[in-house]
Amino acid sequence: MEGRFDRWRAAYATDPARSRGRLYAEPSSPTRSEFQRDRDRIIHSTAFRRLKHKTQVFVFHEGDHFRTRLTHTIEVAQIARSISRALGLDEDLAEALALSHDLGHPPFGHTGEDALALCLKDDGGFDHNAQALKVVTALERRYPDFDGLNLTWETLEGLVKHNGPLISVDGTPLPSVKTKTVPQDILDFEREFPLALSDHAGLEAQVAALADDIAYNTHDIDDGLRAGLFAIDELREIPFLSVILNEIDRQWPKLETARRIHELERRLITRFVEGVIRQGQEALEPFATADVNDVRKAGKTLIRFPDDLSEADRGIKKFLFARMYRSPSVMRIRADAERVVHDLFVAYDTDLANLPKDWRAGLESGDRFQKRRRIADYIAGMTDRFALDEHRRLFDVTPELR
Repeated sequence: MEGRFDRWRAAYATDPARSRGRLYAEPSSPTRSEFQRDRDRIIHSTAFRRLKHKTQVFVFHEGDHFRTRLTHTIEVAQIARSISRALGLDEDLAEALALSHDLGHPPFGHTGEDALALCLKDDGGFDHNAQALKVVTALERRYPDFDGLNLTWETLEGLVKHNGPLISVDGTPLPSVKTKTVPQDILDFEREFPLALSDHAGLEAQVAALADDIAYNTHDIDDGLRAGLFAIDELREIPFLSVILNEIDRQWPKLETARRIHELERRLITRFVEGVIRQGQEALEPFATADVNDVRKAGKTLIRFPDDLSEADRGIKKFLFARMYRSPSVMRIRADAERVVHDLFVAYDTDLANLPKDWRAGLESGDRFQKRRRIADYIAGMTDRFALDEHRRLFDVTPELR
């Protein structure tokens, strides 16, 4: 099975035939590679299905055409596969990482994450990457022999470290760790199945991280335009996008707005993808005969945006932050969504009887930390819709989030 892929896989790619294995040993599949099995398990998981009703910026009923976590995830996977194919990497691993990267996000996008982090400020905080690891190693309960999905070491490594190492060689948390300390869920799992937290992840994880940025920027521009938060020509504030718009207008001076928007987004994705491929090919030249372990020990991220695209990325994010993420309408919804998450946390923390019976199991000891982490796990697994329904069940007044 594995030999079918050797004709295109580069030496520095992550080879499923040389996987470091799974926490719980399983027989290999006669029809799928190890990373294909990981991808399939992720797609069939409950947490993956829930992404359909978890939002990015807008809440789920804001409109049929706005992105959800699921549509975003599919877009990331497509971009990651394209880049990986061009660089000779393992497309299936890149896809598995793209499909799993948002599994730990709570309802209401980053708003829900911020609200849970505040609720848990004295109990280890909340980090969506750590929560994603917990989802795939413990919270998914589908198999008779183990909790979680029993994914390969390489997929778990990429899930935890796709944004880079978490600690230095001496064990000091790196600045990239948002919570300032490595989340406890990651440390607990590290003791059981070490993920080499001071090394960089394989190239497929690095690709998935950039694919996330590319998809995020492009679809947030699209959603912001659909919501009327800004007009297409206001994007000329970003020089990179102004150049693209000028090209489109010269070629089609009377193009209708909807097609003009799509052409802008299409060209934006293309330029970022092609730029990453060119940079990756150049960066990987010295590793032509190396293997994935040399990549992990390289001491730097090898797949990244070239300088001009890094500048464009910063410009797009700055524009979206001011005009979309901090727009009055989004901020109003954000405040209401934060209230919903906070209210739910307090309701469960005050009276465990508000939790479903199976989620209360094992909390009889009165351990405050264990109780509050369990509550966070329950809330993080909710969809936007379920969170609002739960709030209506427990409270007399629930925000409309419109």
